Amino acid sequence: MATKLLLTFAICRLIVTVGLTLEPTELLRLGLTVDPFDVESASVDFGLMTKVEPLAVLRPSSAKDVAQLVKAAYESSHGFTVSARGHGHSINGQAQTGTGVVVQMSGVGSGGKPRVWGGDMYVDVWGGELWIDVLKSCLAYGLAPKSWTDYLYLSVGGTLSNAGISGQAFHHGPQISNVHELDVVTGKGELMTCSKEQNPELFHAVLGGLGQFGIITRARISLEPAPQRVRWIRVLYSNFSAFTKDQEYLISLHGNQKFDYVEGFVIVDEGLINNWRSSFFSPRNPVKISSLGSNNNGGVLYCLEITKNYHESKVETIDQ
Repeated sequence: MATKLLLTFAICRLIVTVGLTLEPTELLRLGLTVDPFDVESASVDFGLMTKVEPLAVLRPSSAKDVAQLVKAAYESSHGFTVSARGHGHSINGQAQTGTGVVVQMSGVGSGGKPRVWGGDMYVDVWGGELWIDVLKSCLAYGLAPKSWTDYLYLSVGGTLSNAGISGQAFHHGPQISNVHELDVVTGKGELMTCSKEQNPELFHAVLGGLGQFGIITRARISLEPAPQRVRWIRVLYSNFSAFTKDQEYLISLHGNQKFDYVEGFVIVDEGLINNWRSSFFSPRNPVKISSLGSNNNGGVLYCLEITKNYHESKVETIDQ
């Protein structure tokens, strides 16, 4: 009871501060909270370069909750900001606000589970859903999204607001090229469905729009059959020209020769390769970058990460 009274008092203070038109009981129903843990979590992000405490945090259970909050902000007498936060992987405080409410899109109970449409080859997902959970839901149907980011613990709305690139982009395009439809809460608090055919200007503005044109509450993502097996290869280079030449060659292949994932990146490390995000060599036999050759630009290496999808029946010929 004491906690609820404290929360009601804090929400009443929020109403006075920003001129909200909603009643305290309605704000409580929406899932608005000033719990110190929620406020503290919403005040930082992955970059840890800024810390900004919001006035409150909203944990929505549906798109209507998000729309109602944004509409209240739009109609409030003083005005306040609303910032959508996924899994908090921004680096410069893009998902923070000190003059309003952070909408915590990711979390248990938010928006429902992904709904897979196997026959139509797409999945409807909540904007705060993590890609790893989208993958798990789709794999139950033998399907997977066509385009990924390298790190799967990012939110759908977050990566679609940026573009979403990985080693599949040369083949399928970025993630924003594999979206059929969106539900978006606009700056006026309107919940709108958009696609290439329906409200196309909003659709193209939101995809890659850095969150400036609305909050993505649902995305319909294109799917393809999930590979049965994958051959994964990493190749290290000390020569930049050889590295880029091979990368350009690999993405130019077609038909059966084509690879399914090709990505290049730079490793700058004066220590052990095994300290990097994934081991190249056995931990029992650590290898220093300096031992890979004298022409390694003082600790700079280049890496190609390549995959080839194949069926169990091709296991004997995949090396070709």
